[in-house]
Amino acid sequence: MRAAVMGAGSWGTSVAKVLVDAGTDTVIWARRPELAEAINTEHVNADYLPGIALPAALTATSSAVDALLGADVVVCGVPSQSLRPNLTQWTPYIGSDASLVSLAKGIESNTLLRMSEVIAEVTGVADDRIAVLTGPNLAREIAEGQPAATVIACADEARAVTLQSAFSTRYFRPYTNTDVVGCEIGGSAKNVIALACGMASGIGFGQNTLATIITRGLAETIRLGVAVGAQIETLAGLAGIGDLVATCSSPLSRNRTFGARLGEGATMAQAQEATNGQVAEGVKSCSSVRALAERHQVPMPLTDAVHQVCHDGMSVADAVNSLLGRSTKPEIYRD
Repeated sequence: MRAAVMGAGSWGTSVAKVLVDAGTDTVIWARRPELAEAINTEHVNADYLPGIALPAALTATSSAVDALLGADVVVCGVPSQSLRPNLTQWTPYIGSDASLVSLAKGIESNTLLRMSEVIAEVTGVADDRIAVLTGPNLAREIAEGQPAATVIACADEARAVTLQSAFSTRYFRPYTNTDVVGCEIGGSAKNVIALACGMASGIGFGQNTLATIITRGLAETIRLGVAVGAQIETLAGLAGIGDLVATCSSPLSRNRTFGARLGEGATMAQAQEATNGQVAEGVKSCSSVRALAERHQVPMPLTDAVHQVCHDGMSVADAVNSLLGRSTKPEIYRD
């Protein structure tokens, strides 16, 4: 099996390392030739994973065509809002039976499509060839070989099992799932909730507040997930609460870091600097997740508050007050 990882950011590079460590012949595509050269000659990605030694068997190229030709597995490792234009260029070179694996966690802004839906629409590939890799997977910890689990979701269970083998190492344990919708909703919503946790931490609130945000954020995620066809069990697992806890709790999380800077009083531009120029997916996803929720008439007050802070100029303090000022209600609500 040969894998092409399309994207050499921190997560794409970590996944490429996992694949090589699993014994999978792997090439990684880097947009910049100098980064591809550094990976090939120095076996490092100093821009996104400084201090991490990459396997000598991992090869890199700045040619998307060279990376894609002959690949049995195409791993899409670019940010969610740039997936469509990149895929449009890649599609002619993707093999007729290649599996496409999405790493991006977001909802496309103008269409409100999940990433697997974007892949299907652009490439014309059937759903049973499209998979999602998601879970509590902070890139640097994975690159360091710290034990972690993940989920590989695909409508074709047999294909998911094949991919499970390709990604399985002594430190990285994949589980399979056929609920692609649930896995993608969990991955998209958790970035928004992580921003909220970061804001709360930055403004000086403690663990009670963070636990409240995580728990109520999970409630929002489940409401939206069920409305679009997800299984509750998925959102109670690695792709849901597992990913939510990791992203909301760790200083390695770009979304949490971005939110913390906003809570400390930074501007959006200053908060971006704190993430070393890497994309905090929740900043754009908060708007698309909110719009998807509105389409399905699902209340998501935390998501709405994050959107207002990031895009409407609301202060973090005012967002907190708006949430605390909402009317009281039962914790468990049923129509």
